[in-house]
Order: sequence, then C-alpha cells, then structure tokens
Amino acid sequence: MYSQGLIGANTETKETQEFLDAFQARIDAEIKIEPNDPMPAAYRKTLIRMIGQHAHSEIVGMLPEGNWITRAPTLRRKVALLAKVQDEGGHGLYLYSAAETLGVSREQMTEELLNGSAKYSSIFNYPTPTWADIGAIGWLVDGAAIMNQVPLCRCSYGPYARAMIRVCKEESFHQRQGYELMKTLTEGNEDQKQMAQDALNRWWWPSIMMFGPSDTDSQHSDQSMKWKIKRFTNDELRQKFIDATVPQAKLIGLTLPDPDLKWNENKNEDGGYDFGEINWDEFWKVVKGHGMMNKDRIRARKKAWDDGAWVRDAALAYAKKSEQQNSEAA
Repeated sequence: MYSQGLIGANTETKETQEFLDAFQARIDAEIKIEPNDPMPAAYRKTLIRMIGQHAHSEIVGMLPEGNWITRAPTLRRKVALLAKVQDEGGHGLYLYSAAETLGVSREQMTEELLNGSAKYSSIFNYPTPTWADIGAIGWLVDGAAIMNQVPLCRCSYGPYARAMIRVCKEESFHQRQGYELMKTLTEGNEDQKQMAQDALNRWWWPSIMMFGPSDTDSQHSDQSMKWKIKRFTNDELRQKFIDATVPQAKLIGLTLPDPDLKWNENKNEDGGYDFGEINWDEFWKVVKGHGMMNKDRIRARKKAWDDGAWVRDAALAYAKKSEQQNSEAA
C-alpha cells in the first residue's frame, strides 16, 4: 500500500490495451513520464523497486568507507573521503525524493530495507580491511556505478533521469579519486603495491557482479528496456565496464585476477575482452542476505533509523505547529 497524499499516489487509470499502447507510444517517442502522468501500475512498481534499491545502495554504501574516515593516512585523504561519503548521503536523498514522487514514503522504503523485502547492491556486503580497499571501491565500484548510471540520465521517468545528472558528475569524481589512490599505492614500496593488488583481487569479481544477473536469468531487464527505464542490458554494461577497466589496470601495473581474460578482436563490433565464469552462487548468496557483512550493514542502518526517530518526530511536530499557526492566521 503506497502512502496517500504524495505526488502520483492517487493516479488511477483503467489499463485498457488502448491505454497501454498509447503509453508505450509516448515512451517510444522519447517523451518523459512525469509524476502526475497516467502510467501502468507495473511501470510504477518497477520504478519504486529500482529507485528504492538505488537509494538504499547509496546510503548503505557510506558504511564501508565511513569506517576509514578516522584512519585515513593524511589530512588530504581524510578530507577527500569525508566529501565522498557526504556525496553518497546526498545521492540517497535525491533518490528517495524521486521515489516519493511515485507515491511511496521514505518511511515505508526504510522499513522494507530493514525487514529484508527491499534490497541494496550486493557489493556493499564485503569488508574493507585495508586502506587500499577505499581506492578499489572508488575505482571499481564507482566505476561500475557510472557505467550503469550514465544511461539512467536518459531514463523515461523524468524525476529519476534528472536526479542522475548530478549523481553521475559526482560519481565520476569519486572514480578518479579511487584510481589516483590505487596509482599512488602502486608507486610506493612493495608492501603498498601488494596491498593494492590484494584489494583488486578481492573487489574485481564482486564489481562485475554489480551489474546483476546475466541477461538470460534477469527477471526485469526486458520490460525495463522496453519502457526505456534501462537503456542497456546487464551483460552489455558488464562488458563495457570490463573493456574500459582492463587498460586502466595495466597502466598502473596491476594484474586482474582472471586467467581467462583475453582480448577478442571478433567480439562485438570493435572487439572486447573475453572473461572467466562468474560465481553466480556467491552472487545469489550475498543477495539473499548471507554475505560477510549483510547483518552488520542492516544492523547499522536500523540503529541509525532508531536513533534518529526523535529528529523525525521533532520535525513533524514543528511542521504541524507551523501549519496550525498559518491556519489560525488565515
């Protein structure tokens, strides 16, 4: 049940075939769908799931990096990491706001995250035991996010597309920041080089799993592509990420942990890298809540939600009092 009183919450349309065809024609004509526009219930539901998961991922994604703010090796690194974590929090707020235009409340989305019915990116269920992990996250995780999110700037749903413009600009900075950190480590002593290589070894496969299941196993991809919520399939985005990242690793002298990785000039139109088999058993294990950090992440989010209850209550009380005063003055 979606919260009442939010934009788009009360839009009810009889979904005749004529209506569905007219909606698809608007999508095909590249006309943005806005909150008060009539839309199929399945389109709304898909967007709520997708934007909600994206918002949760931004907020949960603050946790593995926030763990290193007090232990950053220099003041410059500390300030940069603080700024990045703050950016991620802002991204989550943009996205929760975009989801609210579809008639779902932030409170409901948070409750669904905490009870396990809503998901966030599986990548954030891996630990960050060394400083090099911060570089690997910026380079690989944010790099994969950019590959996935830039096409979302052309998403058919207006509020989501517009939110992604600023998100992508900031994520691009995060990716460059992470790569520069890894490059600096590879130019250091042997221990620092090995730290960078170890982080790459641990984050490479989870990063390419970030794009989701293969196209043959994806439940939502075809319809999302038809509605132009997505512009590329999971496997297309994964391939683009690998092709872009392999040369970056070679440039700073790091080796990707995939013995089957090799250039194939006959792949696609311009060639591409063949790569090894992805461990989908691990992917689904993490998605279903059995990763190394799943319980810790949800515990941290629940604590933050519970500890912040008084702030939400105070804000609501203030808003109610202001509304009452304005009503009496009128």
